[in-house]
Amino acid sequence: MDGADVRAAADEMTRVLHPACEQDWSVAAGDLDWSCWTTAAHVAHDLLAYAGQVTGRPDARYLPFDLRVSDDATPADVLTVVTASAGLLAAAVDTAPPQTRAWHWGPCDPGGFAAMGVAETVLHTYDITCGLGVTWRPPPQLCAGVLRRLFPEAPTGDAPEVLLWMTGRAALGDRPRRTSWSWQAAIR
Repeated sequence: MDGADVRAAADEMTRVLHPACEQDWSVAAGDLDWSCWTTAAHVAHDLLAYAGQVTGRPDARYLPFDLRVSDDATPADVLTVVTASAGLLAAAVDTAPPQTRAWHWGPCDPGGFAAMGVAETVLHTYDITCGLGVTWRPPPQLCAGVLRRLFPEAPTGDAPEVLLWMTGRAALGDRPRRTSWSWQAAIR
């Protein structure tokens, strides 16, 4: 995955959620303990953290910085912060040499950070839409890219449904909803 995928995920998040900006974003984001507002701010945080990893290239931990979204930011403001953070991750991924490695529970390449950014964005968009009562389905092409890069053991099937199952958000056919999961971003 690459910067275009990161931008596409952020554009989709904004497209689907911006019309709901006047709703109450203090409600829970789907089954999460976080509010919709906090979940959107979390996406921005992760995108920025991934950009920092790609450009800083630490080999043993996450860089010791954090994104703080102002408490008085509106939902529209938070979506703009997500877009900005996605732009930074996309630029970092697209300008990093392919052999670049940075820590994410082991050495991770730029494409892995892009895939994690897309996953955070589409999965948490799903959570927020569930919380706000907005009907939305994650984009199949983005889900397929995330599954290829982060979930090599994923079963075949409809990519959005499989990704939601792999991340404990839904059952998949006769397979019950997962209660624990992790992705494989590090190069093995």
